[in-house]
Amino acid sequence: MTELPRITQEMINLYDEFTHKTNDRADFMRRLTDLVGTSEAAQEIAKMIGASASAAGIVPENDARLKSEMVSFGDQATGYLVWPASASGKLPAVMVVHENRGLVPHIKDVARRMALEGFVVLAPDFLTPLGGTPEDEDVGRDMIGKLEAPKVTAQAVEAVRWLKSNSKSNGKVGAVGFCWGGGVVNRTAVAAGSDLAAGVSYYGAQPKAEDVPKIKAEMLMHYAGEDERINAGIPAYKDALAAAGVKNEIHTYPGAQHAFNNDTTEARYNKGAADQAWSRTVALLKRALA
Repeated sequence: MTELPRITQEMINLYDEFTHKTNDRADFMRRLTDLVGTSEAAQEIAKMIGASASAAGIVPENDARLKSEMVSFGDQATGYLVWPASASGKLPAVMVVHENRGLVPHIKDVARRMALEGFVVLAPDFLTPLGGTPEDEDVGRDMIGKLEAPKVTAQAVEAVRWLKSNSKSNGKVGAVGFCWGGGVVNRTAVAAGSDLAAGVSYYGAQPKAEDVPKIKAEMLMHYAGEDERINAGIPAYKDALAAAGVKNEIHTYPGAQHAFNNDTTEARYNKGAADQAWSRTVALLKRALA
């Protein structure tokens, strides 16, 4: 194959529109082909921008430092529970909320990374009521679009309360979410009240300003510098948090793309931003959940 064109912001914006608005792969590929010249180049670029389901994780499923199991909680809910194998006492608890493709291997890997930091971690599969996360990510996105936000929020609050009362937990719960899951964390912070001690939203949609005073958790938001769609909501959220006296930090990472934490996306992963955001996330959770 001839050398691929340089991946531009326009190409990434096309992908963002496909994955967060239309979920029409045929239209996305047609428009991307028009942009880059050939269908072969478009196929390769789409792979580089998108997430790779086959990409190797950082922490293997069978890592001897961890124990894990699939659990059920609440009404029609399942999740991946993972904790340090060497834990002898109760641990701070964290809910990890997946992106708009469901509980894919990458998110389970993120849950294992968090568990290695000393937490008991639950990664719910919010697609359980529709049959669970499918292998085909386009199908997963279509299923996500069929979920009702209030029901998802209620299920997330159930997960927080399940973790709070779990025998492995010290009763203090935080939540971390990515993309679609970042929006879920923001809404959960509104709905869970004092049951949630800390919330971390990675490039997630903001809650309604009038709901922000209900937040009792300490909040940490990570945004990508090149994410116009999500970043449009930052000013109103920032002002509402300040007016409500909610303890919070907001960080924007210059040059980073939406999904910059996802190391299975070759073109959008930004190691510098991801590492800095993760360090800030872990520090907050260790302090707030101690």
